[in-house]
Amino acid sequence: MSALPYEDKFKACDLLSLSGVLKVSDLEMVLLGANSPSAAWGTRAGNEAIFLSAEADFAFRGRFALPPEWCLIGFIHHAPEGSWCHGAPLNTDTVFTVLPEGVSEFMFSVGTQVSLVLMPLTWLRRALVMHAAAAAESLVQEMSSFTLTRGLLADRLRGRYELIRKTLMLSSGRAEEALNENTAQALLTDHLLAAHSASPDDRTQCSRGRRTHYQILQRTEHFMRANLRRDIYINEMCNAAGVSERALRYAFEDMLGVSPNRYLSLLRLCTACRSLSLADASRRSVKSVALSCGLWDLSRFADNYRRVFGELPRDTLMRAPPREPGISQA
Repeated sequence: MSALPYEDKFKACDLLSLSGVLKVSDLEMVLLGANSPSAAWGTRAGNEAIFLSAEADFAFRGRFALPPEWCLIGFIHHAPEGSWCHGAPLNTDTVFTVLPEGVSEFMFSVGTQVSLVLMPLTWLRRALVMHAAAAAESLVQEMSSFTLTRGLLADRLRGRYELIRKTLMLSSGRAEEALNENTAQALLTDHLLAAHSASPDDRTQCSRGRRTHYQILQRTEHFMRANLRRDIYINEMCNAAGVSERALRYAFEDMLGVSPNRYLSLLRLCTACRSLSLADASRRSVKSVALSCGLWDLSRFADNYRRVFGELPRDTLMRAPPREPGISQA
């Protein structure tokens, strides 16, 4: 896929700004490299639908959960090797649907390009009834993830997502005119038709080995997050995942491209950044945030933080918006 013809595509950005791109849901991100985060994105919020197109110039692990009244449909314009969702590979031309059930987990490699639309869940329910009331339940399963091939319907759906991307990323000033409720409704109709007509070979498949590696990653990360305040050793990760050290390292390398210890360090750093971005400087200090993330060497923490995020931890804390009285902090 050719690059869009605009200059200075990627802009340096902070994790707090990126975490809010979904508008209705908080996106939690863990960087997977040493580069400062930079991305290109555009959004358009209409009366009900929210349009988003984005491309990240860094690899990251992401998690989010939709509110009960929202759903999401989307399209992968370009997916370099390594991108996945719930362990299943994400390929170029993948169409996907996210319902407000549980936490969605994914990993995007550098250069992944995605467009999506968030809309009220009632729209999807109404469209399902209109499209195939008797087969609504099976159609929801079919919608989860599939790859577009060729044909009039596939080309039309691909074109609708390309319109979203070009309108938002080129900043053409046509967003209000081109992206509205009618656009979203037409996109949803073609999305359902394409899902219904997709063949079994078009459905996203996750091999047994990848599923196993994803489950190992899940168990290990859950243990990391639950014990982030203290030192965590490799044998404890193995016990939590129920595998040998070799199997643990192989799973992390396959799913994230980094070692378990490296991921733990990045998780600590990004959790600290998130906490500093949301903290009240009058109530919390850099030291307290660092210690809560298991970062005991404050000097080393400050150096690593500045290298990744381009500023010192105290700068992030002082820039954080003040919290309203009565709002608790994590």
